[in-house]
Amino acid sequence: MTAPRAALRESGKPPDEPFAYQRIADELAACIGNGTLAPGYRLPSIRRTAAHWKVSVPTVIQAYRLLEARRLIEPRPRSGYFVLAHTGRPLAAASPSRPNALPTSVATADLIVRFLGAIADPKLVPLGTALPDAALLPTARLARTLGAVVRRDPVRSVMIAIPAGTIELRVEIARRSLATRAAVSTDDVVITTGCAEAIALGLRVLTEPGDTVALESPAFFGTLQVIAALGLRALEVPTDPRTGIDLDALDAALASGTVRAVVLSPTVHNPLGFVMLDEGKRALAAMLDRHGVPVIEDDTYADLHFGAERPASLRAFARTSPVLRCGSFSKTLAPAFRVGWIVPGPYRTELLRVKAATTVATAAPTELAIAEFLRTGGYDHHLRKLRRVLHENVQRVAAEVAQRFPPATRISRPAGGFLLWIELPETVDSLELSRRCQLKGVSIAPGPVFSATGEYRNCLRLNAGQCWSPHVAQAVQTIADEARSLQTRSG
Repeated sequence: MTAPRAALRESGKPPDEPFAYQRIADELAACIGNGTLAPGYRLPSIRRTAAHWKVSVPTVIQAYRLLEARRLIEPRPRSGYFVLAHTGRPLAAASPSRPNALPTSVATADLIVRFLGAIADPKLVPLGTALPDAALLPTARLARTLGAVVRRDPVRSVMIAIPAGTIELRVEIARRSLATRAAVSTDDVVITTGCAEAIALGLRVLTEPGDTVALESPAFFGTLQVIAALGLRALEVPTDPRTGIDLDALDAALASGTVRAVVLSPTVHNPLGFVMLDEGKRALAAMLDRHGVPVIEDDTYADLHFGAERPASLRAFARTSPVLRCGSFSKTLAPAFRVGWIVPGPYRTELLRVKAATTVATAAPTELAIAEFLRTGGYDHHLRKLRRVLHENVQRVAAEVAQRFPPATRISRPAGGFLLWIELPETVDSLELSRRCQLKGVSIAPGPVFSATGEYRNCLRLNAGQCWSPHVAQAVQTIADEARSLQTRSG
């Protein structure tokens, strides 16, 4: 084992550095990969390793658990941890995208609707959804909290709230904005029915039918649906799975003068999982300021980052160009509550007018329940545990993909969340793969639903947010078997 480095210690790390346990796990994984730690090698005891790295015992336990999830080591009763034989193979990182450089209508809107209908079947293993396992969510506590707030104020719980939402939840969201380095006041926040409504409201106040909206590619299909429904055109911008949107390509698009708004997810992107570094966000914000183009920042997955501290919001770096930051609690607390929010900035009055004319207000009981959960301090404790489990899940599923999927498969290396973007050999059609998997009880998200023009035919998004079990393992094997079958047939 190499000597510990100062950067790996538990204190004194730069904000963008990963947790100590992650770095220890990565260091040991590299030693296993290059043969320094051979199959069958017994790792030092947890206490000895903690002393060597100058970290706590729980930190080493987390590192060993992460290596176990990656299927690199295994525990043996009363014997310790041992390096496993190399059964998988390293996979190349997913490739940067190269979408069509011209604005276009969303041609995949019907495909997206069919896909959403297909994966709604509760009998399918939900690897095509973007929802964490219910077992990872504080369902019992939320249920008790919901009941308590309704009993405490039954009249308010059945009446319609104001369009901006309950004051209790807006206070808590404003308080949490301090961690993003872009603090807002309670009056700056508008509660929405999930982040989908937040994006839709933002685009309605920023654009008119026929306008062009720039966004990362691949893109969240919910945003593509909104663009289609509003009669807008999508300009898909090349995006790197590790660093984010191509700034030169976006600069050229904005310089054309045809882009009226930008929709981005720079912190834990869906489906690629990247987190733009502060330098990238700073350059991106300066570019938006220079061109004067407003941006909607989708922060839905930001609380699921894998780093030591919450990454800064893009809004923290903007000076003159409006950044409409939005998010929801659907991926961290309660998907069915459908509680989201947006900070519309100078467009608040107009956005409230549009909301009042459509959904009027979000349901008060669910708003109050989430506000109470945040107020009592349970959310941060829950997030710490959830991020750790999801990171281990992502590593475990990635290891399974490496072992089972066809040769030449490439995979994303997410910096947060629970989604994996997988590139299969070009001869494998993910739409046909999706159809075959559904017949065998498994859902996946085929690549074309993440494109306005149906690109990424050989790609898919996989949900690694399900608790690992033999049932999920068999589902991953089913996808791999069908992918290999399609590759063989095409060959």
